[in-house]
Amino acid sequence: MTQVEIRQQGDTMTACIAGEIDHHWAAQLRAQIDERARAAAPARLVLDFSAVTFMDSSGVGLILGRHRLVRTWGGSVAVQHAPPGIRRMLAIAGIEAQETDEEGGDRT
Repeated sequence: MTQVEIRQQGDTMTACIAGEIDHHWAAQLRAQIDERARAAAPARLVLDFSAVTFMDSSGVGLILGRHRLVRTWGGSVAVQHAPPGIRRMLAIAGIEAQETDEEGGDRT
């Protein structure tokens, strides 16, 4: 079962996704994330993939669609903590996955 926990701190909304992201689950994740994002209009939406166990091309669509949505109000999207296999898929799709240091700041 795939789940998403969404929390907001200041102008950053974080969606922690756990489980698989395939066609079926991507649609459900999209609905949950979009509902909260539209209500809050965060300056930054972070998609935390640390607990994602599988992702197909639907996950790429999930990321790109959230980018288009958040961009409508001038925000940005970041993907963080993607497992190595998913990082490779994202790199092929031209999506950069970020890592964070222990304090939560971005590192390259």
